[in-house]
Amino acid sequence: LNESALIDYNTELNSLANVRDYLVTFITDLLVTTSNSIILQSSSLAQLTQATNQLTRNTLLLVSNRCYELSAALYAMFEKISYEDAQSASNQLFQCASNILNGVNGPLQGRTEVLDLDSSRANVISTDYDTDLESAWSNLNLFSDGNDFSTETIEKNRNLYYQKQLANQINSQVTEMISLLTSSLNIHLNIGQKYRMNTSQSFVSLETISIQSLKDRLVKQVENAQFNIPSDFILNTTSNSSISLRSKVDPLASFGNFQNTNLSRSISLSIIDQNGNEVSFRAHQNNSIQMIIPRDPNVLIPSMYLQNVTSINSTINNLVFNYHYINITSSLPISIHFEIHSLNRSLAYLFIYKFDQTPQLNSSTNLIDGWTMFCPFNLTSDDIYRYFIDNQQTPDHQSLIFGIRQLNSTEINNYCLNDSSINTLPITDEPYDFTSNYELRIYTSGCYYLDENNNWK
Repeated sequence: LNESALIDYNTELNSLANVRDYLVTFITDLLVTTSNSIILQSSSLAQLTQATNQLTRNTLLLVSNRCYELSAALYAMFEKISYEDAQSASNQLFQCASNILNGVNGPLQGRTEVLDLDSSRANVISTDYDTDLESAWSNLNLFSDGNDFSTETIEKNRNLYYQKQLANQINSQVTEMISLLTSSLNIHLNIGQKYRMNTSQSFVSLETISIQSLKDRLVKQVENAQFNIPSDFILNTTSNSSISLRSKVDPLASFGNFQNTNLSRSISLSIIDQNGNEVSFRAHQNNSIQMIIPRDPNVLIPSMYLQNVTSINSTINNLVFNYHYINITSSLPISIHFEIHSLNRSLAYLFIYKFDQTPQLNSSTNLIDGWTMFCPFNLTSDDIYRYFIDNQQTPDHQSLIFGIRQLNSTEINNYCLNDSSINTLPITDEPYDFTSNYELRIYTSGCYYLDENNNWK
């Protein structure tokens, strides 16, 4: 990127942020009289905060406080207004909540630039810095980087410190906002009715159902995000009538203590009783809740790596499989994803793996943790074979070694084209023989939850 263009961009960015910082003071002091005033003000705030990279901490704080006040005002009058008014106001307030969450988390995750106004305000000398012994501002140990007490480091980390403080405050406030908005909408929804808001910034769905219909329920969201609820579960409620399901997708997961979430979507599913209280929900270990969390489309996925297997002489080592090693050491459970693209789409492969040691499979040895066959009729439209190992299998392991071998024509006929043999392992003692190269891509993902202290676990 041209350096002068980057300078111009940052100048324009900070100029627009300053304008929003000024304008927000006029919007957040208006009176709330009717549902129409809530709709008008919330719409203005949602529009003002739409450019989430132009929101200073002052703007975020004022908007967060105001959107919370508007949510509380809507809840106070929900029995006196129509569903259409409650829906219109809620749409804007959900949008406002999503915008301020993205705005406050962006700089912490390196997704947006630190604004000049925030940096200068964070480092203005506090009036009581020399008398308030507990003042965070003057505690340089909070902002140093090890032994680095340089002015640049102190100012940078001091700004991040205040950004994190605000992020925690806004997270708590948004949680309360969502609860208020849910209650305001719930009163208008009968069994079988649904509220749905789907924009580029946020997705929220709310529906009232019977407890019985929760069994084996598939809750679909956007971008293939979903929850699959099992038939057998424990629901902590004494009610036998109706409950509400609230599902939500945020385009940017909240900043926490774990950097792997910094480029991720977050999804949530809440069960709410008739009194507006969230109900705890637990599945049995052998029949768990399944979910799909979509990948952030802004994350750049690396290109596939060509495996030049046709040039390898397998007879030297008498190898039945071509092996690959992966380091999966992680403090939290991870899933492992494999994508294989054969340069000849008519070929089929046997895939085996073993944790922490080399897998072996021949007529005398079966030392594997799992396997699958890649047959041409299973190919997706992009000619890629896909397989993943979920995060229930990877804990307490440091490495994974997987092997690939090409099936010969007889094996393809016997194991790919014959349905009765699809679950049978093709076993051979012959060294592998690849007639075409393949491309390989491997990446990891994780499923983490955000606790009440805003930490990912």
